[in-house]
Amino acid sequence: MSSEKTTQSNTVRRLDVVVVGAGFGGMYAVYKFNQMGLKIQGFEAGSNVGGVWFWNRYPGARVDLPSIDYSFGFSHEVEQEWTWSEQFAAQPELLQYINFVADRLDLRRHIQFNTRVTSAEWNEQRQVWVVKTDQGEVLEATYCVMATGPLSIPRDPDIPGIGSFKGELYRAARWPHQPVSYAGKRVGVIGTGSTGIQIIQEVGPQSGELFVFQRTPSFTMPMRNVKLEANYVAEVKRNYAGLREIARNSPAGGNRPASTRAFFSVTPEQRLSLMEDAWKQGGLAMLGTFADLMVNEEANEHVANFVRGKIGDVVKDPVTAEKLKPKGYPIFARRPCLDTSYYETFNLPTVHLVDCNEEEILEITPKGIRTKNREIELDMLILATGYDGLTGAMLAVDVKGRNGLKVSQKWAEGASSYLGLMMAGFPNLFMTTGPNGPAALANIIRISENDVDWIASAIEHMAKNKQTAMEPTSQAEEGWMTVVATLSKRSLLNKAKTWYLGANVKDKPQGLTMFVGGFPKYREYCGLATQDNYKANFKFEADAARV
Repeated sequence: MSSEKTTQSNTVRRLDVVVVGAGFGGMYAVYKFNQMGLKIQGFEAGSNVGGVWFWNRYPGARVDLPSIDYSFGFSHEVEQEWTWSEQFAAQPELLQYINFVADRLDLRRHIQFNTRVTSAEWNEQRQVWVVKTDQGEVLEATYCVMATGPLSIPRDPDIPGIGSFKGELYRAARWPHQPVSYAGKRVGVIGTGSTGIQIIQEVGPQSGELFVFQRTPSFTMPMRNVKLEANYVAEVKRNYAGLREIARNSPAGGNRPASTRAFFSVTPEQRLSLMEDAWKQGGLAMLGTFADLMVNEEANEHVANFVRGKIGDVVKDPVTAEKLKPKGYPIFARRPCLDTSYYETFNLPTVHLVDCNEEEILEITPKGIRTKNREIELDMLILATGYDGLTGAMLAVDVKGRNGLKVSQKWAEGASSYLGLMMAGFPNLFMTTGPNGPAALANIIRISENDVDWIASAIEHMAKNKQTAMEPTSQAEEGWMTVVATLSKRSLLNKAKTWYLGANVKDKPQGLTMFVGGFPKYREYCGLATQDNYKANFKFEADAARV
């Protein structure tokens, strides 16, 4: 295979695989494909590896899964040589880990940083993807792997006047690398999801005054983070293989507690005892206490009421406490949040809750925020308003498949694919943690490893059989989307307006398009897709000319 050829204006590099993104999925893809002897090139818009953890440097940023779970399982050497210091690692330690992996496995030499892939177009005649970057480069690759992640395109709130604010303006998803001081400043935070909660509990005690602009309160539970003792870390390292296997076979792809116990199978006294134990244990123990919380609305409401009672126990002002209690949607239908001192922060006299349902934000002004009742003057404004989740990063690249069909056209009514891995009409284009897989509902590192391994097996199958192009059939894709839709109808995730459903982005198609059947069942579907040498669900080409 010739490595490059010259066109009228560009030198075109010829590759086996282009990998877009250098988060967890992209890093493992680069490692895996390099081990296979493929000629690869990774691209990353940031200046280093890490994906969301490279960009998310906001105050209080911390993973909400146990560190030993939220880490790669494909490398025994990495597992044994890296030591976590906390049960729930903070962003600096996570980034140190990610950089350690990149150093240990020599990944950076395969990744071009500060480079954004702008387009990828399938050349039918030559059976290659023509990939272009914002640096003016043109590449041709047999395979294109979009490891762009479900949460990588941040969005601003739909509030007029953001550009007029004269104070310090920060976006949580694009936080500056230099330290930010809050001392003596009037700070406003818009957004009370997981990111907003982490920021608020960190900034509240440091600021002169903090104004929290809340539209929809989130359920959040105590993290109960602890330092990890050396003896425990040694135990983990001896048992990593078993821990990874348990994670791969658990619904959420992790080692957090889970139960087959139905809520109403135990007495009220036993339920209360179990919920108290979960609250004391911390983390996401509450979610795993009962098996039917996301399908039984009555059971869900009992648990929600328990958590609301805990909010009232902590927040001293009853009016503020009541406004902080989530209502109108099931607990865990929005992303589960963990905190260390979120509700306690509202007991500080300098922290003020602004209920945007009662006091609507009209605009952002040069001085601060004007609501329908007043103008609140601010020195600093922090936007913690989330992402264009699941599809935003993929749609940010101009991807064209057969006959010039764009992904944006294919997804005009909502994302559709086969297994969240491939799409009919887009040969040799693969996705990791795609929008129709478990995506945000399971451990993203376990999903990424599963997806990359599946892609690697597909590439090996094609090479063995001298095939040049592979794509799922329309019937396979439609069948998978029927499975996704059927399962989603049973889930209480539909009962909340969240980024899971696209509800946080104006004019975005609405609907729960993630696979809610659990990670082991997803892995089972991935395995079934490859049976009979991929014949049932895919079509291949083996006779096109290769240049």
